[in-house]
Amino acid sequence: MPRHIGIVGCSAEGASLCYRTICVEGAALLGPHAHPEVSMHTPSLADYTACLYRGDWQGVGDLMLASAEKLARIGADFLICPDNTIHQAMPHVLPRSPLPWLHIAEVVAQEAAGRGFRRLGLTGTRWLVDSEVYPEKLAALGLEFRRPNDEERDEIDRIIMDELVCGIFRPEAVAAFRRIIGRLQAEGCDAVVLGCTEIPLIMSDANSPLPTLDSTRLLARAALQRAVEGEPAA
Repeated sequence: MPRHIGIVGCSAEGASLCYRTICVEGAALLGPHAHPEVSMHTPSLADYTACLYRGDWQGVGDLMLASAEKLARIGADFLICPDNTIHQAMPHVLPRSPLPWLHIAEVVAQEAAGRGFRRLGLTGTRWLVDSEVYPEKLAALGLEFRRPNDEERDEIDRIIMDELVCGIFRPEAVAAFRRIIGRLQAEGCDAVVLGCTEIPLIMSDANSPLPTLDSTRLLARAALQRAVEGEPAA
């Protein structure tokens, strides 16, 4: 039997895409209409943003642990979080977690290295882009990265927090991402990390100047593999 995947949700659009990917792509591994058992718990996004805006990473971690404990009680075998930003709280989470986790940045870094990319552009919320969540995992595999500049970080953050997490998808947002990714390409990047789980709802290889690393679907696929292989997450 495949292992039971627990999803610690934060923002609805990204968590939904991750959940749907697991359920739809499970059939390729398990047969028609089949997928592993999946459970998701999501507190109010406002609870998370209240912590984020005051820089309370312990509070973020406590919210993640509350979800983890609920998922453990209903039988999940391991956990994923389809939200890049709140992975900054992992140092608070892992020592107290009732279950093992897959780390979204590790999954993306492994994919990038496997595809032979050398220098990645990093997109996501300002919290994520300013953090070491991705740099630490990329450096461990010898990968370089470039961050957007301050003005671009603000523009991306506004699009994510005011539009994408609310299910608003505008052509102007696509144009902004294309422009920013194009500038990262000019800095020598050979791929771009879509480091917010909502960004793949508007950006893909079809419209990006650079090959994309879709953090949402890559995490979902890694969870599928882990569930089918029967090995616990690290």
